Amino acid sequence: MNDRCKNKNKLKKKNTIKNRNTNKRFQFSKLALVALILIGFGLLPAFQRDVAATGVNEEKQSVPLQPIIDQADAGAEIHLETGRYSGPVVITKPLTLIGNTAVTVHNEQEQAAISIQASDVKLEGFRVEHNGRQPAAAVQITGSNSEVAELTIRSKGAGLLLRDAASAVIQDNTIEWAGTSTTPSSQKGNGIDLYNSANSRIEGNKIHGMLDGIYLENSRNTVVNDNRLIRTRYGIHCMYIDGSSVTNNTGEENMTGAMIMGVKNTVVSGNTFRKQSTNVHSQGILLYDVHRSKVQNNTIEGNRVGMNIAESSGNEIQDNGLIRNFVGIQMVLAEGNQFMQNRFISNVIDASAMDSKDNILKENYWDSFQGLDLNQDGISELSYAINPFYEQLVSRNAAYQLFFQSPGMVFLSELHSEGKNKWTSDESPQMSIENTELSGTPGTDGTNVKTRSSLVWVIGLLLLGLSTSTMIYMGVWRK
Repeated sequence: MNDRCKNKNKLKKKNTIKNRNTNKRFQFSKLALVALILIGFGLLPAFQRDVAATGVNEEKQSVPLQPIIDQADAGAEIHLETGRYSGPVVITKPLTLIGNTAVTVHNEQEQAAISIQASDVKLEGFRVEHNGRQPAAAVQITGSNSEVAELTIRSKGAGLLLRDAASAVIQDNTIEWAGTSTTPSSQKGNGIDLYNSANSRIEGNKIHGMLDGIYLENSRNTVVNDNRLIRTRYGIHCMYIDGSSVTNNTGEENMTGAMIMGVKNTVVSGNTFRKQSTNVHSQGILLYDVHRSKVQNNTIEGNRVGMNIAESSGNEIQDNGLIRNFVGIQMVLAEGNQFMQNRFISNVIDASAMDSKDNILKENYWDSFQGLDLNQDGISELSYAINPFYEQLVSRNAAYQLFFQSPGMVFLSELHSEGKNKWTSDESPQMSIENTELSGTPGTDGTNVKTRSSLVWVIGLLLLGLSTSTMIYMGVWRK
């Protein structure tokens, strides 16, 4: 009897456990089914689409970034938390890497800190400290449709290198040389360097102290807009970028502001290049082997040579302000170019031409020219032939620069008329600066020019009165 009761209790307990297991399996199946349904509707991630990564491990050391990249799925968006991450890193799948100014990726090796080998990769918002030497770069891109935005890069090599990387967007980055200020140019890399990377956009970047600020070669249909280039060799260096535009950029204290070489059908407009005078070959804009392009509405101020045009033809050079340069425009083997409505103000030498012909100068303003306007249309009936006397004189003895625009120098210049029929001439010069468009030329509007001119006259009269009073006083005192 007791044995039967015991067996009965055992059987009852066994059935209870079985039922519980069945219920658990049923509940798990329901949960799995619900999860699959949610995944199907995109309410739960089937793969890693949004990944958070921390840059400090338990030992408070920087964290290797490569494992974080490797663990993320293609298309993931990785958010880097505050901290330091170590490179180098190779990205071989599309993804987005986002940080902030308190996130730093540093690299001490002689290879790119971040190498992007896949298409559709985006980097945004963090710092990169690259201590690898030239030619290694902080970021190297070989994939198309990449975007690099709002990075702060300090590099002892190059900044951003793009090779066969079409349709890139390089926007709002700061790139600085991280080595010593005495490092020779041969050991530096370029700030942004594109080769064979067409249809790209480079916009809103600030580049300081690199070899060339922005270097483009064989990268057609490229937009270079609103960048600031400071203390580089060439602020913008373009070679074979047909159908491109260089617009609204600012260059200061570079050896050359913009070196445009071997291009066609390109627009150079709205740029400001100041204080390019550190070298005997310094210039605001150099056009070399440039054809059928437009150079317009640029401000070129305080350079050794404002604009140098060599072996170039068929270009429209219009509405530029050439201010306080040693030479305003210099032409060498330049043919068939049009110079219209430009403003030449306070240049030591307005323009010079060597072995150049069939260039048309029309309706430019020359502050050193006194014309004659009989019909009051703002255009002089007298042409302005650019006298090469002063340029020839200072080329023989630079000390004569001290006598720039002195009465004696002006008198001697007017006596020099040898070969005048071959001088570069503006057949219809503007009589007044008010007759030209002045947008994009700070400090050169008619009101300011008049104000400065009046101020010069007032100061001159005061000095004259002071000197006269002194002579009278000294004469009376001696008596």
